[in-house]
Amino acid sequence: MGVTEVDETEFSLSREEAFETLSNRRRRYAIHALLQEDAPVELGDLSRQVAAWETGQTPAAVTSEERRRVYNALQQSHLPKMHDVGVVEYDRDRGVISTTTEASNLHVYLEIVPGNDIPWSVYYLLLGAFSLSFAGAVVGGLPPFGAIPALVGALVPGLLLVVSSAVHTLHSRRQRLGRDGVPPELRHQEN
Repeated sequence: MGVTEVDETEFSLSREEAFETLSNRRRRYAIHALLQEDAPVELGDLSRQVAAWETGQTPAAVTSEERRRVYNALQQSHLPKMHDVGVVEYDRDRGVISTTTEASNLHVYLEIVPGNDIPWSVYYLLLGAFSLSFAGAVVGGLPPFGAIPALVGALVPGLLLVVSSAVHTLHSRRQRLGRDGVPPELRHQEN
């Protein structure tokens, strides 16, 4: 589920820049790995971790060829692009990368990027329609809903809203870039 309203005035990164940055899996993996660290990361270490996620291996199992392929792509293309839009600080001479505030703000856009789920806005619209129909059927006494006490008829929609909101909150936290473990899209593959 995934569409939310984003107030772009909170970020200096434009919507187009955010979507362009997140449109590439290797960049998402790199940002995810960088956000997990409190200090700048060496390009070699970042390349090994990204290659591990791409190949479904542990970092120790990544071959030098797999790491080199990721290293070259990050060094020549992805890191300069992310540096230019202000998502990372990339010191090419020292080969170290660190995130900026903009990188930690990118998690908001992950809720917008469509996945295989229905958007949360559609889900809540359907939940609201169901709740109104259910409460109307209970209050109107339509069989078999007329046998349900009015208090239960009022509590069920509220309970559904609370449970749905809790699930939405947990889902959003799991989608957060930089959270411990594998990148968000790989978490879906684990389930």
